[in-house]
Amino acid sequence: MMTCGSRSNEMVDEFAKLVIRMNPPRVTVDNDSDMTATLVKVDSANKYGTLLEVVQVLTDLKLTIKRAYISSDGEWFMDVFHVVDQDGNKLYDGQVIDRIEQSLGAGSLSFRAPERSVGVEAEAEAEEAQTTIELIGKDRPGLLSEVFAVLTDLKCNIVASEVWTHDARVAALVYVTDADTRGAIEDPERLDTAKRLLRHVLRGSSRDKKAARAAISARVAHAQRRLHQMMHADRSSSSRRRGEDGEAADAGDEVADGAARSGIRPVVAVEDCAERGYTLVNVRCRDRPKLLFDTVCTLTDMQYVVFHGTVIAEGSEAYQEYYIRHLDDSAATSGEDRGRLCRGLEAAIQRRYTEGLRLELCCEDRVGLLSDVTRIFREHGLSVTHAEVETRGSQAANVFYVVDASGEPVQGQAVEAVRAEIGEQILFVREDAAAPRSPPGRDGRRSIGNMIRSRSEKFLYNLGLIRSCS
Repeated sequence: MMTCGSRSNEMVDEFAKLVIRMNPPRVTVDNDSDMTATLVKVDSANKYGTLLEVVQVLTDLKLTIKRAYISSDGEWFMDVFHVVDQDGNKLYDGQVIDRIEQSLGAGSLSFRAPERSVGVEAEAEAEEAQTTIELIGKDRPGLLSEVFAVLTDLKCNIVASEVWTHDARVAALVYVTDADTRGAIEDPERLDTAKRLLRHVLRGSSRDKKAARAAISARVAHAQRRLHQMMHADRSSSSRRRGEDGEAADAGDEVADGAARSGIRPVVAVEDCAERGYTLVNVRCRDRPKLLFDTVCTLTDMQYVVFHGTVIAEGSEAYQEYYIRHLDDSAATSGEDRGRLCRGLEAAIQRRYTEGLRLELCCEDRVGLLSDVTRIFREHGLSVTHAEVETRGSQAANVFYVVDASGEPVQGQAVEAVRAEIGEQILFVREDAAAPRSPPGRDGRRSIGNMIRSRSEKFLYNLGLIRSCS
């Protein structure tokens, strides 16, 4: 029997859908107003999560967001993004512009998915033929090698994977198929065996059975958002366990101190803006790709709505300012809420910094390839801090960030020994484009006054009444 509450919720949902149908998103791609970037303007009926959808689309198209102005009071939002391509140039590729307009235009956001092309349908079918494994546990040198070895022994072919490490913890999504049939693995007994063995590997010497998790998940809509969710949930449960055990020390203090010494620890300030009913969030940190996605993803998953925001990421440092409220329309009034929000944003920013030497593996794919490669890394004292594994047709295109077993930079002779064993023609050392650059100025900081323009200037610029906000 349908209750009054559920009927009321359905009516609200239907009304929200009607509003969006009557007011479809309007997308404008403007190459004239700014000399250095392309402006993407999105006007749409406001809905929780829409800002994240927009940022996710731009990020997935490998665009860099240099500036953003966000305004979403009431039932409507208007966002302006200054974007460039991977080479730092304005967008002149008609196909990229068409994809932006199709992905963000009418019928694409919130309630209706864009129509699939033949290529997208084929990709979706391939994903459905895979089994997704979620892993989280305590990080240690050689762990990834052990995980891949277990999967290889179980006759699993690793099609793709993404691995993050942060605060001595590791989270991974691994997509596998049956090594013989190349289809999804559906045998429950085989899957249970895989989960049991992987949990054992992830726990290591720990006696805490809750300290590691291996699960078979449904199809993941967005891998990087899922990794954020996994690590955030793990961080929360770890904090609860430490509190129950009466431990005063934070397991991440040593890592955080190291981050601060290396200059990558973000500065996050959360203040109560009671006179306007908002919580004010300021973030300043070293700029890197996908930074805006990570902060907006975290705010959304912590059930906060961004009503106004300014983002500036020009040079080596990024500055973000948000006026937010909780989904229940309340501000983060308590010190505990503000502290939780601050820690969540700091962790989300830090966990995506890629530490270590970047190694790229490009070769013919085969069953057991990753098990062999990561075993060689382990035997030569290399520890993987971040990995992106992909199979394109019959080719493996894999990226690893490695440090030595103590977390220090890898010595040249170790790298050469690894390349000699794996193959110098298929394993390459690459300079990471996201690596730290020399910050401007004597102390590496830009003046906040120079970064944030007056609100009246931003308002006029968003309306298109002035040509530049720089």
